[in-house]
Amino acid sequence: MREFRWPVRVYYEDTDSGGVVYYANYLKFMERARTEWLRSLGFEQDQLARDAGIIFAVTEVELQFRRPARFNDKLSVTARVVERRRASLRFEQTVFRDDQALCTGRIQIASLDCASFRPRPIPGDLFEEIIDVD
Repeated sequence: MREFRWPVRVYYEDTDSGGVVYYANYLKFMERARTEWLRSLGFEQDQLARDAGIIFAVTEVELQFRRPARFNDKLSVTARVVERRRASLRFEQTVFRDDQALCTGRIQIASLDCASFRPRPIPGDLFEEIIDVD
């Protein structure tokens, strides 16, 4: 799948007392990028829950912190599907400042039934949009 890129600005609330992005906020930045990636394909998470009866849940995260981001930095966050299964997706994501990688991650997402929270296949129209996965 092609790489999706989303801009993020570091706000004061994203930082610790030293003005450095608090480590857990990188996960928030990555979540926003995945949500915007899904939106760019024409799918909204609330509509998928209402119409298809599914939600997405993070089941596994691996992060590597390379360099700090700081208050007011302009960042970009990438999202690329590297594995597509019937009821899950694996993403590779990177947070950049200019061309410098600050944090990289691999995130596993499960498609779950809204009522039972058990695995449920990704709806066919969305599944077909996620193409060219290497």
